Amino acid sequence: MNIALIGSGGREHAISKKIIVSNVVKKIVCIPGNAGTSKIATNIDVDINNFPKLLKVLRSQNINLVIVGPEEPLVKGLSDYLLKKKMAVFGPSKFAAKLEGSKAFMKQLCSKNNIPTAAYKICNNKADVIAFVKKNSLPIVVKADGLAAGKGVTICRNKKQILKVSNDIFNGKFKTSKKLILESFLKGEEASYFLIVDKKNYRFFGTAQDHKKVGEKDRGSNTGGMGAYSPAKLIDKELEKKIINRIVEPTLLALKRKKKPYTGFLYVGLMIKNNNPYLIEFNVRMGDPECQAILPRLNTDLLKIILHATKNQLNKIKIKWNKQKCMTVVLCSKGYPSNYKKNIIIKNLNKIRLKKNFFIFHAGTKYKNNSLISTGGRVLNVSGLGNDFLNIRKGIFKILRKINWKNGFFRKDIGWRVINKK
Repeated sequence: MNIALIGSGGREHAISKKIIVSNVVKKIVCIPGNAGTSKIATNIDVDINNFPKLLKVLRSQNINLVIVGPEEPLVKGLSDYLLKKKMAVFGPSKFAAKLEGSKAFMKQLCSKNNIPTAAYKICNNKADVIAFVKKNSLPIVVKADGLAAGKGVTICRNKKQILKVSNDIFNGKFKTSKKLILESFLKGEEASYFLIVDKKNYRFFGTAQDHKKVGEKDRGSNTGGMGAYSPAKLIDKELEKKIINRIVEPTLLALKRKKKPYTGFLYVGLMIKNNNPYLIEFNVRMGDPECQAILPRLNTDLLKIILHATKNQLNKIKIKWNKQKCMTVVLCSKGYPSNYKKNIIIKNLNKIRLKKNFFIFHAGTKYKNNSLISTGGRVLNVSGLGNDFLNIRKGIFKILRKINWKNGFFRKDIGWRVINKK
């Protein structure tokens, strides 16, 4: 089969590495891809949000299946567009993708289906904001309604900050929406629960814990993710039942009732409080960097799982997992998530000899004049498999020290929750 993978991040490199070993793959085309995918696939630089141009490339490459990695083209309706053009695609419809594309849509779905989540108000103006602030105690969480590349959520600890952040959103800081959601603050521990879903079935697809804050001890600005580990130790069988019964099944059933069944990867972002799950967010794709901590643990052929999903036959495949743990640490450009320089050469990567069970996934990289250069805020992911998170992290740090990229930085406390609890 000829497979097209849409996206350019660490997630897409991890997916392409996993599907290239499938015996049903003939070739992989990554659009636009990165320096890592260029080693195992054909990269084609096309705007993934220009659907007609994208379709032209897909047809010229005789693509049999399109796997969509990032959220933006899904929210804009890429799956619907390709299906109408008689092209097989793995990823949710435009309607189902509103689970991530609109926080307001997600919250209203929770209200109508008794799905546990934080108390909230959908706000269209300053008066709405002030009304919610008067009735709720601090801190309050401000969320941009639309997509914001992981930067649309702010935990505000005073009224002045709430009004400033809200005003920025109303004035168009995030182009996807001028609407916002205010939430009461839930204190607990975050975790992510993943599924792969077809129109009739769903299957467990791993757990992880992400580190969103840029600074150690979870301080500083929100980012797209500084690192992750899998599995999430706090999700046991009892908690998993609650997640399925209270959140997953009511959500999938609500979409089926609207005759808009979900298909694709589904990421359930949770806050765990007193051993009860509360929905923080849905993502309509694999997380990044969680994907880089989950896929190395997968023993079953990823492409065969996806093909079963596209045929609504997930009930006919058994998904097997490695019992080892996995962690990934993200190497970022200095200044991320604010201002950072691009096109900086990364010199030492070709000298790295990886031990078994350690991996480097590219994110914001490309080759220019035979040199590897940075193109984004999150540049590389170093992942490792093992039996002990502390030793995995030590192995990752050895690799990062060898890379020795002077223009980069990384958090040195990824996995602190599970490592410090030992």
